[in-house]
Amino acid sequence: MMIVMQEIPTRVLVDALVRTDGTVDCGDLYAVAGHLGMTDQQVRLTVRRLTADGRFVQEGRGRRALLRATAATTRAMEPDLDHLAFMYAQDRGQAPWDGVWHLAGFAVPERDRAARDALREALLRIGGAPVQNGLYVSPHPWEPDVRAAAEPLGVLGNLTLLSTTDLRSGDTDDPQELARLWWPLDEVAEGHRRLAGTAADALARLTEGGLGDAELLTLAVELAAAFTEAVEPDPLLPPELLPQPWPGTGARELVARCWALLLADPRPGAPRLFDTYAEVVAAVTA
Repeated sequence: MMIVMQEIPTRVLVDALVRTDGTVDCGDLYAVAGHLGMTDQQVRLTVRRLTADGRFVQEGRGRRALLRATAATTRAMEPDLDHLAFMYAQDRGQAPWDGVWHLAGFAVPERDRAARDALREALLRIGGAPVQNGLYVSPHPWEPDVRAAAEPLGVLGNLTLLSTTDLRSGDTDDPQELARLWWPLDEVAEGHRRLAGTAADALARLTEGGLGDAELLTLAVELAAAFTEAVEPDPLLPPELLPQPWPGTGARELVARCWALLLADPRPGAPRLFDTYAEVVAAVTA
């Protein structure tokens, strides 16, 4: 049976198959790639590029080879387990919003345009939204993250941080209306609906059973890729700011159910993403 759920870049596949010791078994890599409709030539070219870029070191050849992640690659792949735990805590109503808005304002000179653009991108990446030129907002206490983003760019002195419970835009101060105004909630919701579809399909396959090792590994990689695709653009707004029912909650619950089944039969030498999602299951069942 061929499991084809979504298109995954070959580089993402390699990263997903890194084990806890920092290695990738190329036998698993080629097997999963085949289930995903990738050719051996695609895999060989990707491995060649990754080793040329210094991200991995190859030991051996072909399907018997071993890829070893470099130290820099391993550091870049460390999962943010606190982020995952917070995500599921919100879904379970265990992290209620305190009603405080957190704002970051900056005025960076044109000569430092690159740093200014990088700061904007960083604020968006950590869940902020632009209120107006040079002013961004978050419902979360993001001040340490904002300062950590600004300092290496040399613009910490251009930054102003403040918080308030009295925030109005135009003629509204309704928190849900403000959230709809500032964040692309329709796009985020659609991403979670796609994740829910992927997870529902995976859950049906897992419940039906009969999948071989390579097929189970393929399904796990697909599920992890779909989860990342949906969650990365999600600012994780508190439920108090979101339309209900919010599709992200149901999608993430389906993902946790899938991983509970995947983890029920431990795989020796499984990719490190199995350890990461063990944290997800633990967060949901705690």
